[in-house]
Amino acid sequence: MSASSSTSLREKLSRSNSVASTAVQSNKPDVKDGFSRSSSVQAGKKDEAPEVTQGQLDAIEEEVDGVFGQQGGADTIDYRSVGWVWTSIILMKLQIGLGVLNIPSALGTLGLVPGLIILVLFALLTGWTDFYIGTFKLLHPQVYSLADCGRLMYGRAGSVVFGIATWMYMAMVTGSAFIGISTAFNAITLHGACTAVWVMVAAVVTYPLASLPKIADLKALGWVALVSIVTAVMMVVIAVAVGDRPALAPQVGPANIEVKAFGDPTFAQAMNAVANLLLAFAGTPAYLPVACEMKKPSDFRKAVIFSQTVMTGFYILVGVVTYYYAGQYVASPALGTAGVLIKRIAYGIALPGLFFTAIIYNHLAAKFIFVRVLRGSHHLNHPTRTHWAYWLGCTAVCLLFSYVVAEAIPVFSGLVGLVSALFGTMMALHAEALMYLYDTWARFTDKARRTPLIWFGVLANVGILLIASIVMVGGTYGSVLNIRDDYSANGGRPWSCADNSGST
Repeated sequence: MSASSSTSLREKLSRSNSVASTAVQSNKPDVKDGFSRSSSVQAGKKDEAPEVTQGQLDAIEEEVDGVFGQQGGADTIDYRSVGWVWTSIILMKLQIGLGVLNIPSALGTLGLVPGLIILVLFALLTGWTDFYIGTFKLLHPQVYSLADCGRLMYGRAGSVVFGIATWMYMAMVTGSAFIGISTAFNAITLHGACTAVWVMVAAVVTYPLASLPKIADLKALGWVALVSIVTAVMMVVIAVAVGDRPALAPQVGPANIEVKAFGDPTFAQAMNAVANLLLAFAGTPAYLPVACEMKKPSDFRKAVIFSQTVMTGFYILVGVVTYYYAGQYVASPALGTAGVLIKRIAYGIALPGLFFTAIIYNHLAAKFIFVRVLRGSHHLNHPTRTHWAYWLGCTAVCLLFSYVVAEAIPVFSGLVGLVSALFGTMMALHAEALMYLYDTWARFTDKARRTPLIWFGVLANVGILLIASIVMVGGTYGSVLNIRDDYSANGGRPWSCADNSGST
């Protein structure tokens, strides 16, 4: 791109932003945080049209991104390089990984009927919230993370609360993935080394790949990861369906497999199971950063619809078939249900998928800090020494935190339930419902514009807030008790060497 065209685009961007700023209330930029509300696109001000044509504005959007700044230059890092098909793949892999491994056991706890109802309910609720992330990004192109959305809606307090929750969720999912990887290595090697060593191996392998600068750099690994985890899970499903009996059933005499339409769990057990079902759809906090690296953010909603439809069908298939044939003997994670040999093969196939979960979530947790620190500076999108020092430092700090979490809470079901209940509900349900209310409230409070559709949208999103609050409180309580009980029953302790795969 020539210098003259670059100057022209910057001039146009400056003029269009100055016009847009008159359409926003409280539009003073906060220079300290590198975040300005003035670039939000607000409805109802069409009389203040920009001085450039729509085609010119499209060119500006392509060359000067609302988050990463100048794109397309010879010496810039072009973050926006992902198409909608690859976005669909990465959205599915953000979800299909840890969550699917606990669906059969959650159905066993709740019973088939309530378990499926709750699973489909979460699919619908998160489908809507995921879809609205794409809408919010188009209306407010300057947002990169849910922390930016919190700042836009509630100022610095919103930024802090949403930012901490977003980062903690991503970092703790990385830790959960480390536990899953250690379980895989224990299963494959028949506990050939201390579990704490396998967690360390997981962290060491994750770091260099998570440190690749762009999501697009992970494309090949993403395809392999999705295929590997789906293949491994389907192998177990088929093996359980055609096998004589599950691995945890008595190996002599009648198995007496029981499939309950309605379970009889305690409140804590039920809420931990509900939180585990939510985790299957709780990758939402990572969706907005992915949308920001798309070539056309307007295609994000297309990717959401496709990925959510495929994931829901896959989850129902895996959960129902595995629970139907394994009953009360279903394992958590589910890859251990079909016996030692199948478990070893399945975990071997699933390893790329488990590693990719750790890699992508560590990458996004690090980039959250990286963009927040360097936003608005030359170093954000130029490969300077400062750029690389900050980036590699961010990935290392996030990795270290996740490693400590994995070693401190080495209980897979309890940890993923805690992550889902405490942070997944807030970031996958609460935040997006509040974003809808923020964008819609002006129309709702204006009787002339308060249509039945607006009424329905407001009431539906208030309902989402209530459901999310119940799951947050109850799920956190249930997950904490589950971790406590597991420690008491199995003698668990931090930095444990004990086999977590049930292989020995």
